[in-house]
Amino acid sequence: MTPKRRRSSIDPVGDSPITGLLDHRALIRSLAIFNLLFAMQTALDLIYLWGGAELPAGMSHAEYAHRGAYPLVATALLAAAFVLIAMRRGGPGDASRLIRALVIAWIIQNVLLCLSSILRLDLYVEAYSLTHLRLAAGVWMGLVAIGLIFILARIALRRSNEWLISMNLLTLATVLYFGAFFDSSAFIARFNVENSLEFSQYGTPLDIHYLASLGPSAIPALDLYLSAAPEDGDKRRLASFARQRLAFPITSRPQAWRSWSYRQERMKNYLLTRL
Repeated sequence: MTPKRRRSSIDPVGDSPITGLLDHRALIRSLAIFNLLFAMQTALDLIYLWGGAELPAGMSHAEYAHRGAYPLVATALLAAAFVLIAMRRGGPGDASRLIRALVIAWIIQNVLLCLSSILRLDLYVEAYSLTHLRLAAGVWMGLVAIGLIFILARIALRRSNEWLISMNLLTLATVLYFGAFFDSSAFIARFNVENSLEFSQYGTPLDIHYLASLGPSAIPALDLYLSAAPEDGDKRRLASFARQRLAFPITSRPQAWRSWSYRQERMKNYLLTRL
């Protein structure tokens, strides 16, 4: 007779590589270290950002903003990965109050880091004006903050990982949809004009060359600047020339129906009212 095979005492379903790598003890140690490191970063942000302390010697606003934006990408992905692994149904964090408390504390510190990064970006824009890349960074930080709030909601409401992923994908799709109708160039141009040194008596000098690079969407902002600029200034002449160069293709050339767009039609009507 053939000997019967012994049944393995280890359940192959419950023993996964993830469970073996991140058991109860490993999760507690990892989360404790993460919370300690984030607490140090939060304390520094409270001193330099929220407390109004001066930056260390040799560090510019640009470098300070970059140092806050890049770690945010890594910490957001790390936080999401830990929640998906540790707080899954039947996982180590699902039955441990200590792990749940450490995860919630870590997510809250991620939210504080996100708010600090937004403030860093605000200081950066205040010192160097607004650009497409800086606007995109602000949108990204907003999405990260919403994602972290969804993580807290997933833990508090005991929802599934599928719910968390679906809510984040829905938020991203909504932002992309409405972003297709948003004229970011016009917004950036108007923001830079209204916060320029020449227009509001504070801020940074207006960069006319950058405004001209934004395309015809910058024409209303240039008109706003020309309405307040001195009559005999060199910068006014440069802005007037940039405005004429941007408006010439729209007002002088007939556009074929194939190249028609709603945004171009609105700009054409705007220019006709300013003749």
